[in-house]
Amino acid sequence: MLVCKKRGCELLSISRTGYYRWLRHPKCEKPDVLGQKIKRTFAASRGTYGTRRIKAALKNEGLTSSRSTIAKKMKQYGLVARAGRKTRMTTNSNHRLPVAPNLLNQDFTVDKPNRVWVTDISYFQTTQGWMYLAVVLDLFNRQIVGWSLDVRMKKELIMDALTKAYEARKPEAGLICHSDRGSQYCSNEYQKLLKDYNIRCSMSRKAQCLDNACAETFFHSMKVEWFYGKPLQSKYFTQKSIAEYIEVFYNRQRLHSTLGYLPPCQFEANYHFSRFHLSA
Repeated sequence: MLVCKKRGCELLSISRTGYYRWLRHPKCEKPDVLGQKIKRTFAASRGTYGTRRIKAALKNEGLTSSRSTIAKKMKQYGLVARAGRKTRMTTNSNHRLPVAPNLLNQDFTVDKPNRVWVTDISYFQTTQGWMYLAVVLDLFNRQIVGWSLDVRMKKELIMDALTKAYEARKPEAGLICHSDRGSQYCSNEYQKLLKDYNIRCSMSRKAQCLDNACAETFFHSMKVEWFYGKPLQSKYFTQKSIAEYIEVFYNRQRLHSTLGYLPPCQFEANYHFSRFHLSA
């Protein structure tokens, strides 16, 4: 400990008054504003955002920072985005039911809502057995417009998801709905429902998972961001978690790289806002 004596002060080339002023008001460390904002953004994403999305989120708040700086801060605070793992297939294409042609040909660019939907099924393991989720995704803004959850992977599951999407969006005739060629999607009942809704059917080619890449990407993101690394839950809590991810986080909060790092609902709202002002 430094003892304040006249001789000592002279050796340090400081005044006695300055020394005592330093004792009363020691220099404080600058708060790590960037680091704290990164921590809050990472926490708000439920530990799912990496450097790209954190950079975009900070930019939306008016704060510019490079990915390398963000990466250093994340390492400093021990922030690691979740990583995924491989999944098993749920498609059963070993059937003799009619198969629709591929109308998309991996062209996932759509300029208006309710022009092209994609649909798929995935699974979730719970402490009480398996659960199966069917979703309908609008390619325009990557929003989940309809979904259904059940303990069995039957045609009623996908029909329920499509019905919810149709009733929520009321699309015009001519909408394309793309799926894989699983037996549920090729069933007579599902095909009849498409005709009743004036929806054109499109299906992936055999063994070409990239033909339905957007739907599969959604399921991958959901499992990585919401379920992997966590203990299994009951069916009731799994259902609640799925509903929270889709309706609260994914559709309304999650920044989507394809949409210029905007959430799906905001992207569509901006689209309608710009069209309103152009027509005004």
